[in-house]
Amino acid sequence: MRSIWNGAISFGLVSIPIKLVNATESHAVSFRQIHTEDGGRIRYRKVCELEDREVTQAEIGKAYEDADGSMIPITDEDLSQLPIPTARTIEIVAFVPEDRIDPLQMGSAYYLAASGAPAAKPYTLLREALKRSNRVAIAKFALRGRERLGMLRVVGDAIAMHGLLWPDEVRAPEGVAPEGGVTVRDQELDLADALMDTLGEIDLDDLHDEYREAVEEVVAAKASGERPPEAREEAAPGKVLDLMAALESSVRAARESRDGEGAGPAEEAEVRSLPQRGTSSRRTPKETGGKKSASTAAKKTAAKKAEPRKSTAKSASTAAKKTAAKGTAKKTAAKTAAKSAAKSAAGSGDRGGARSTPKKTASRRRSA
Repeated sequence: MRSIWNGAISFGLVSIPIKLVNATESHAVSFRQIHTEDGGRIRYRKVCELEDREVTQAEIGKAYEDADGSMIPITDEDLSQLPIPTARTIEIVAFVPEDRIDPLQMGSAYYLAASGAPAAKPYTLLREALKRSNRVAIAKFALRGRERLGMLRVVGDAIAMHGLLWPDEVRAPEGVAPEGGVTVRDQELDLADALMDTLGEIDLDDLHDEYREAVEEVVAAKASGERPPEAREEAAPGKVLDLMAALESSVRAARESRDGEGAGPAEEAEVRSLPQRGTSSRRTPKETGGKKSASTAAKKTAAKKAEPRKSTAKSASTAAKKTAAKGTAKKTAAKTAAKSAAKSAAGSGDRGGARSTPKKTASRRRSA
């Protein structure tokens, strides 16, 4: 990185040779002014108003305009001879806690690089002293023609310096706050806290300049002869009628967005009533048929489930009857045989009777 200022840090009786380099850079897209009719560049020429001619950079110097409009020339030699110790020195005047510095005072940021090997030891000493004390150094230095205020702090293994505005250059916030007494309820504060907790923290490295990216896309499209991308339409912000309702909606939207892991902003749903269609002649029978078929199917299913139980009961009853009939036939046969034996023993020799008995027994068996 190219240095913009060379000098030394004055740390008591210790002098640390350093180089001042810019710690930040701008990535903004720059434009040139052109003549819209023919695309010609518009340039600013430096013209002497007394001679009415263009002058070169070598002929241009600095001057201070007095109250009456007269110009007092000031040369670089005049500025280099200023009787101040900060012309080429960053003079540390105090060490204070970092929270003592108002962020409104902070301006441009620079890195202080050690200049040469002899500066390595005192540079490291100052860096470690700042680390251990948890404080920052307040210093004065001269840059670009005026004395400035600076704050030195440790960034990684380097020492950075932030340019500070002088206290009298920071305006008081008069007339900025709303006038009149405004009361905030505890419920509103609770919802505001919930919204902050829901939004949570963010890694600043994930943030980027979307406007610059969009401009670069437009430039690339026009350079290749294509149509520039059209801007997406954004919903107009609604009026805040109820602060509590707005806070509740914000908390709900933030939670949904967080649960969706980077999903785009939720759009408000538009509720529309569907047009009523005319009732057709087939619609009702279809619906009725559907209901009947459903009930019929249910009845059939119930009947099928009930049939096995009925058939099982019938079969059990038939088997019991058959078993009882068989038992009765056996008992009848036994009684008939006993009677025949008794008649034979009594000396009844009637063959017809003997023959009739088996016939009756056979008929009883058939009837059984």
